[in-house]
Amino acid sequence: MAMFLMVAGSGMGSAAASDALPVADRAFVKLGEPAPNFQLRDLNGHLITLSDLRGKVVLLNFWATWCGPCRVEMPAMEQLYRMFQRKDFEILAVSTDAQGAAITRPFQQENRLTFPILHDPDYRVGLTYGARSLPMTFLIDRQGIIRHQVFGARDWEAPEAQQLIQMLMKS
Repeated sequence: MAMFLMVAGSGMGSAAASDALPVADRAFVKLGEPAPNFQLRDLNGHLITLSDLRGKVVLLNFWATWCGPCRVEMPAMEQLYRMFQRKDFEILAVSTDAQGAAITRPFQQENRLTFPILHDPDYRVGLTYGARSLPMTFLIDRQGIIRHQVFGARDWEAPEAQQLIQMLMKS
C-alpha cells in the first residue's frame, strides 16, 4: 500500500475543522489533523458542507477538466464510488474550472459520473488544502481527520486503493 500512495505531511501548520478563517490566515493542512470545514455548491446548486459528512470516509479530490491526469482518474473514481457508496463512503470532486458548471456538467454527463462535483469559484478551498497541483486528493476518516494525501492521478480501481478505503472504514 505504501507504494500505491505518495503520502506527504507538511509541517507547515494546521487548521481545525470548525474554524472559518480566511485562507490568508490559515496554514496548509497536516496529516493526522482535522480537515478544514468548507461549504461549496454542487452542480445542482445544493450547498455541501464537509462537516455534514462526519461518520463517512471522504475522498476529497481537487481537479479540473483541462487537467489530463484528472480526466484519466475520474472513471476509476466513479467505480470506487459505486463500490463503496452504500457503505458510508463519499467522494467530493472539487472543480477548479473558472467556467464552473458550464464546463463541468458536460464532463460529468459525458463520463457518467454520479459522485458530487463541487465548484470552488475563487479557489479558496483548494488553497486552504494546499492543492497547488492537480489532481490532489485527501482521504478523510470517519472522525474528519486527514489520513492520506495523494499527489497526482491514481488508479482508484486498484486493489491497494480498495484496501485503503476499507481500512479507513473500519477505523
